[in-house]
Amino acid sequence: MLQALGLGPAEEAIYTALLARPTASAQGLARQTGLEEAETTRILLDLVTRGLVAVATETGSEAPDPAGRYRLTPPSVALAPLLVEQRNALQRAETAFSILTEQYRSTAAHPAGSVVEVVVGVEQVAHRFHQLQRGAQRELLVFLVGEPIAVPREEADMSESSALDRGVDFRVVAAKNYLDGPDVASDVRASIAAGLELRVADSLPLKMIVSDRERAMVPLDKADSGGEPSAIVVHRSGLLTALVHLFEREWSHARPLYSTATGVRAEPTAEPHPTQGELEVLALLLAGISDRRAASQLGLSIRTVERRMRRLMDLAGADSRLQLGWYAARAGWL
Repeated sequence: MLQALGLGPAEEAIYTALLARPTASAQGLARQTGLEEAETTRILLDLVTRGLVAVATETGSEAPDPAGRYRLTPPSVALAPLLVEQRNALQRAETAFSILTEQYRSTAAHPAGSVVEVVVGVEQVAHRFHQLQRGAQRELLVFLVGEPIAVPREEADMSESSALDRGVDFRVVAAKNYLDGPDVASDVRASIAAGLELRVADSLPLKMIVSDRERAMVPLDKADSGGEPSAIVVHRSGLLTALVHLFEREWSHARPLYSTATGVRAEPTAEPHPTQGELEVLALLLAGISDRRAASQLGLSIRTVERRMRRLMDLAGADSRLQLGWYAARAGWL
């Protein structure tokens, strides 16, 4: 918890142990934390130097406690400067990142290389894939085709989970045969429950990931790189815009995928209807209940409620919830 403020695991253990008592000796803290007494004493003296811990004094006196006891400096006083220092360091890093990114974009030394770069080898392809997923702040667009080659599915799932936890809008179109892989159905159910939006297409022209509409990665044919996995990374350009348009086109024609008690199911292409779960959300929202309260009453995440409402509006061709309510009444949904 405190490592972000510059405290190591052993220092944090001693610091938090002191939280529970007014004062404590090095010997007592060593027993409580499982550290050696000599190491505990060294850490306590270092914390005293940094102003996080103070040597306790005798009651009613300013003399040091002869038992060699220590107490915490109030965290609001001691930790605030560390927090400010870390914030300033992060701001400096963000400024440096922006400057370097802009310098890279504006360089004229290798104009073609600034748009497209070729990455060859399993480690390099996997590294760039994780960079794109973990660096996304707003949106990830993904085409899933065939078996994973450079990035194992479990590693991709970890990066996916991290992006969803950050609130990244995550949309995926999967080729129908991708869902036939082992254990894919259970992974898909968990991803949908976490907030990922997934649609299925009969086929897709390529495998792809687009991060924040700033960068994209597309695998190359292994025959073009001596049998090794390889990919191109596309930066902001007309080519990247074309890839985003391709995704949006496939997304608009793909069928939504939703969870069932036994697995996942694609919405049928003919006369799609709302699911029972979507109708439950619709009934609450049309009754004037907020998205957050509806999510709480139904035991869902707020992202799941928003995803279901978005699909209902797509089915109804509605641009507003007022139009959706009118369509739902006319179609006899409720």
